[in-house]
Amino acid sequence: MNIFNISEIADLGIEKEKKRRDFYGLTAERFSDKSMKELFTKLRDWEGAHIKKFTEIRGSIKDIREIEGYEGELNSYMRALLDDKLYNDVSPAKFSANVKTALDAISYGIGFEKDSIIFFNEIMNYTVDARKDVIKKLIEEEKQHIVYLVRLKEKISE
Repeated sequence: MNIFNISEIADLGIEKEKKRRDFYGLTAERFSDKSMKELFTKLRDWEGAHIKKFTEIRGSIKDIREIEGYEGELNSYMRALLDDKLYNDVSPAKFSANVKTALDAISYGIGFEKDSIIFFNEIMNYTVDARKDVIKKLIEEEKQHIVYLVRLKEKISE
């Protein structure tokens, strides 16, 4: 049976937010088009605000040192969530270097935002009730980022 340290899980969430922020910042620099530069600068700033909120949440996580691991498929799911090679092995600079078009950047962004929603939903299970509303708000913000990006993708694809 695996043991999950909730503090480490929260720290990983903060690191993911930082990598998304850095990706958006680097991506903004890659575009000469003013509207694309503004879009990714705005996304970078949104992620920066999330880092602050998530850091506060981390400080309020229930005083649980370790959580027993899960059996079978659920264990595999939790492990995949935590050991995400997407974030561990690839830097924001490498992701940004792969961005050749606005559609590339938007597609990466949509994937990052989806990942964030999954992560926040899981961490909420181990957070004190007083902070759950903050996490729910973060999830709603991430959903709005997806809607924003999907609409932009549809507009560009026309």
